[in-house]
This record gives sequence, structure tokens and C-alpha cells, in this order.
Amino acid sequence: MTGPRPPQWFHFGPWVFSIDAAQALIAASPRATQPLDVPAWAAAYGLAYLGNAWATSLIGPTSTALNRTYAMTTDLTQPLIVAQISVNKAPPGPLLIDGTHRLYRAWREHIPRLPAYVLTVEETRQVQDDLLLGPGGTSAIPPSHP
Repeated sequence: MTGPRPPQWFHFGPWVFSIDAAQALIAASPRATQPLDVPAWAAAYGLAYLGNAWATSLIGPTSTALNRTYAMTTDLTQPLIVAQISVNKAPPGPLLIDGTHRLYRAWREHIPRLPAYVLTVEETRQVQDDLLLGPGGTSAIPPSHP
């Protein structure tokens, strides 16, 4: 018998995103999925270079962070989650916060599109926290949002 699933988090730079909170927002405010362009996102995430010691992706997973065996068992019908990040009032940019393993599988199987839920900038802020960075610090700072 297994216990409850541990909370899921996505870490990106100085931020951490709660996947559980994002899923709850989507359940509370249903929306249609949008098609995610698998080849474009796979290229942006550097999936072709996993395992290449001479290549680095600034936003994608590392070879140790992406379990390729597990990825090939993921459910491609489960929508990915894309956040909308706005820094210093700049136009928002998309960030995949849930579904990297599904993206990898779809890319390997040459599937051109996956369904994705897109969060608004405000919804993204609701599921995003800052991290306290520095020597020995990785604990979340209390969010500035309600």
C-alpha cells in the first residue's frame, strides 16, 4: 500500500511553483487546453542534448533530472501546465511548469502537439513563491500574494 503522493514543485531560477496549487486553480476555473508545439518546446528545452557533456540548456532539464525510462511511461493525454511569467511589468512569457517528462516522450515519439493548460499571469503568481538563496538557504520566503 502506498501513502499519499508528495507535493509536486517546479523549480526555476529564484522561483518555485506549486503544481498541486496550479492543478487546484485549473479545477476551480476550468478552461480549454491549448496545443503545445512539441518540437519547438523540445528544442528550447535542449532535449536533443541530454547526456552531452559539451551542451548546456539554460531552462531545460539535466540528464540526471529527467528520468527517460519513466518519461516513456507517462500519459500523453494528461495536459501539461504552462505558467505566464511577467518580470518588471514586461510582457508575459511562457514557462512549462508541469509535463517535462511528457514533453520528452512526445518528442521521442515524434508527436507534434500536446494539450496544455495555460495559467494567467495572476494565476501564476498565486502558485509561485520566491526562494531564499545563498549559503545554506533554500527555504521558501512567505509569498507576497494573498
